[in-house]
Amino acid sequence: MTAKHVVVHGGVQGVGFRWFAREEAARLGVSGWIRNRDDGTVEAVVEGADAAVDAMLAWLRVGPPEASVTAVDVTHADATPSEGFRIEH
Repeated sequence: MTAKHVVVHGGVQGVGFRWFAREEAARLGVSGWIRNRDDGTVEAVVEGADAAVDAMLAWLRVGPPEASVTAVDVTHADATPSEGFRIEH
């Protein structure tokens, strides 16, 4: 089990990024959360099996069709096992 804290930069708000991410997380079987930040970025914590987390990070680097990701910051996070992947407000 691994956990990563992620901040996604670019045109990532107002394009359904969080909802698409929740669908992808469910498909991959990762847990965690995602939210918009006041600075226009999207922040997330992704937890799960190494390969699934890596796949989710790869998806976050591209995002949904309308997004324009310019950078992704990834750091280690403490794993706090949880059920599902939720959108925080």
